[in-house]
Amino acid sequence: MAKGWFKDSDDSQAAPVVDVNDVNHIASGTVVKGDISALNDIRIDGTVDGRVYSRGKVVLGERAVVTGALICQNADIWGKVDGDVYVQESLTVKSTSTIDANVAAGRFQMEMGATLNGSCNMITPEDFEKFVSEVVKVKLPVLP
Repeated sequence: MAKGWFKDSDDSQAAPVVDVNDVNHIASGTVVKGDISALNDIRIDGTVDGRVYSRGKVVLGERAVVTGALICQNADIWGKVDGDVYVQESLTVKSTSTIDANVAAGRFQMEMGATLNGSCNMITPEDFEKFVSEVVKVKLPVLP
């Protein structure tokens, strides 16, 4: 792991190189309490009690439960989210999913059978960046 990835303000370090094959995985039966911030994609099959922020794609499996905001570039949701969902580009809500919160995305697709208990708004990249700057506490390095 590169030094300084999760520091709040040290910009003097070189940005880490992110491999597109790097995926963080929270397996079924795993419970995480606290916020998660990642440069890479995240697959969640367990439970997260806190915010999830990724500069990549987030995939929630059918058994996944996230209690807190979900903030990412792209997302596919099969599981349950109880917190606002903010997706810069494309959000796909699968038939087995339940979202009990508001959704904001650049593009939105919802399959028959999915449940959304909240509002849905389309956003611009500028709206997304503003939201991230207000909500995400752990700053990630800017990639070249």
